[in-house]
Amino acid sequence: MNDKSIIIVPTYNEADNIQLLIEKILSLNLNFDILVVDDNSPDGTSNIVKELCNSSSKLFLISRTSKSGLGSAYVTGFKWALEKKYSYIFEMDADMSHDPLDLINLKNELIEDECDMVIGSRYLNGVSVVNWPLTRIFLSYFANLYVRIITGMSIKDSTSGYVGYKYEALNSLDLDKIQFNGYAFQIEMKYKLWKKKL
Repeated sequence: MNDKSIIIVPTYNEADNIQLLIEKILSLNLNFDILVVDDNSPDGTSNIVKELCNSSSKLFLISRTSKSGLGSAYVTGFKWALEKKYSYIFEMDADMSHDPLDLINLKNELIEDECDMVIGSRYLNGVSVVNWPLTRIFLSYFANLYVRIITGMSIKDSTSGYVGYKYEALNSLDLDKIQFNGYAFQIEMKYKLWKKKL
């Protein structure tokens, strides 16, 4: 396989952020394609992406007819990316909470450390979260602690939505059997790969 990479970005009402995010990713010049999966955003997010698609061959859009959830959006994007045989498949939020520059580090980890999945963690060295109220930080931190205790996974940030997968790892999952659609989707994906000893 090649080093072709794609970033899947699910959107719902991200008209304020989506153009800036796309421009920042494309400016990295690292063979990253972008797939936006939009859930019929009433604020016109998909229209902005359609316009940008006209000027970039590296940008793609899947417009869904209704708001079907985060997990469902990612599964739709994953299937599309696997069908196109992307070697490295990433997921990130559209709200600018994930720094596009970190895509470079995530991709390097997948290539150089020969791991199957890499996580952009908020809790690798203490707590590293920007613009979150204290209550949300506590909730997220202790939710991740709870998940570690219940599952036995050593992953510190199982709810992170900034993740990179190798094609082979993602393709090893039966995506039609992913059960969760909200933020528990992130935990389920990591748990299923961990159970496979990836």
